[in-house]
Amino acid sequence: MGFEQAADVRLDPPLQAGEAETLLGFLAYHRDTLRWKTSGLDAVDLRRPLAPSSMTLGGLLKHLAYVEDNWWRVVWLGSEPSEPWAAVDWSQDRDWEWHSAAADSPEELRAGFDAAVARSDAIVAAALASGGLDATSAGADRHTGERFTLRWIVVHLVEEYARHNGHADLLRENVDGLVGE
Repeated sequence: MGFEQAADVRLDPPLQAGEAETLLGFLAYHRDTLRWKTSGLDAVDLRRPLAPSSMTLGGLLKHLAYVEDNWWRVVWLGSEPSEPWAAVDWSQDRDWEWHSAAADSPEELRAGFDAAVARSDAIVAAALASGGLDATSAGADRHTGERFTLRWIVVHLVEEYARHNGHADLLRENVDGLVGE
């Protein structure tokens, strides 16, 4: 699904499928929910916060692009961060992706999100083909030193999107009144 349509054209996750297909179906559904909640908006609307929060829909797009790249590239593959994340001085601004989104055009935000999702999907497909949901990450938990299973990361991303899509519901309703699950 792309950003061209403001209508809700999300596909429901499969009702009868294997574990991997079900998990990935829910992840795709939540990714598409964010696309739907941010579609058709211009730069002003993507930058509009809902007081007292400074959170914006554009910030959500950039944050979730970062989340995708961090979990799949850095944690799963054990690779260094890619751009633009590699050049960020995170010690100066821990929420850089949220704050810097205001300087990005809607097209840049949407393209960055879609590119991160495409990279993630390719990594997940390769991981499923080589080790399944029980395969473990190259990177480890910073607190316990344990490695993550593919299953754990996919479930965590479903949770991350579900939580932020709740924010997107409120932000989008504040922009133009669009409501829906």
